[in-house]
Amino acid sequence: MSAGKAVWQPVCIGLGSNLSSPNLRLREAVDALAADEAVRLYAVSGVYRSEPLGGVEQPDFLNAALRVMTRHEPHALLDALKAIESDMGRDPGTRRWGPRVIDLDLLVYGGLAIDDGSLTLPHPGIAERNFVLLPLREIAPDFVVPGLGRVGCLPVPEEPVIARVGDTLSGTDC
Repeated sequence: MSAGKAVWQPVCIGLGSNLSSPNLRLREAVDALAADEAVRLYAVSGVYRSEPLGGVEQPDFLNAALRVMTRHEPHALLDALKAIESDMGRDPGTRRWGPRVIDLDLLVYGGLAIDDGSLTLPHPGIAERNFVLLPLREIAPDFVVPGLGRVGCLPVPEEPVIARVGDTLSGTDC
């Protein structure tokens, strides 16, 4: 990278919500990312409804994926995603597998593989989560996930139960 000029990097981000009008929360998160001058939206998947994982009694999730270009370095992008979650009311102490107003996951950042205690890329579990893979396949079938291969070639798990429920993140599809 040249001094003073950040290079645009391709990135995939997963979104999920199951509280407080989830479809509207997903749209709000997309709008917040689009307002970031270091992020350019490239593609937004359809919306999927999936049963929650982890055995916690809670509403179904709505999930989607984004393909973006960013000038943020990986940790700075993670910080930006966490700031959006916080601004939208997500409690940082949210129980794992529990309900949440918004969940933004940095899935893949270019061809990087990172595991430094604060960030793991690619995001662990991509290949085991249909609610990540199906939206990701819509917008990035040729994207290569380091250590796994092309998104479009990864097998999609059958569980949890999932259905595509909307073409866009609008207030009327779900």
